[in-house]
Amino acid sequence: MGAGYHWVVTNAAETLLEQALTLPVEDRALLASGLLASLDSESLPEAEVERVWSAETERRAMQLKSGEAELVTWEHVLQRVDERRSQ
Repeated sequence: MGAGYHWVVTNAAETLLEQALTLPVEDRALLASGLLASLDSESLPEAEVERVWSAETERRAMQLKSGEAELVTWEHVLQRVDERRSQ
């Protein structure tokens, strides 16, 4: 595996990211701004955020251990986007 970020990404999120990366820069900026704003509007109490992240971290770790999920590098995601663009 190459250097870079290692994320476990759902198929829906990966597909959405691939589509978003094909947008013009102005549209990507608008989309990013909207996504960030949506996170601010859904603020949870700190204790709830910690509980949710702890549960999510445990879920992801179990998926990795069971082989249900695998790590994918950022470079691999970008390569897949390039491959889909060329089809």
